[in-house]
Amino acid sequence: MRALIVLALATSVVGCTRWSMDHHLNNAYRAYDRGNCEQVMLELSQVDRTSRARPFIHPEASMLRGQCLERQKLYVDAAQTYQYIITQYPRNEYAYRARARLQTLEQLGHYRPNGEPAIARPASSTPWR
Repeated sequence: MRALIVLALATSVVGCTRWSMDHHLNNAYRAYDRGNCEQVMLELSQVDRTSRARPFIHPEASMLRGQCLERQKLYVDAAQTYQYIITQYPRNEYAYRARARLQTLEQLGHYRPNGEPAIARPASSTPWR
């Protein structure tokens, strides 16, 4: 009887953790859709805390974090987040997505893959009339 009670408690705790993680991840996506990156970061930190034993969720959370950093025009941080995904989870679906985001950032001029120094382009000075 005790074993059954312990097993039931263990199952409910695992279910609660999973539900909490899914809840925070869903809230992060909703906040991203509304453009509220501060709320996204808060929800993703909750996901990170509840998913320590479930590393399969980390690439998805990191990808959303990178997209939010991009939205905030923090391109270097976003690129580093994408590089982290590629390095840590090379065969994951999110690694392919991260590579695509890096290519897009490169095409837009926000990312230099080989560590090339940034090229300074001074603004042309046109007289005001």
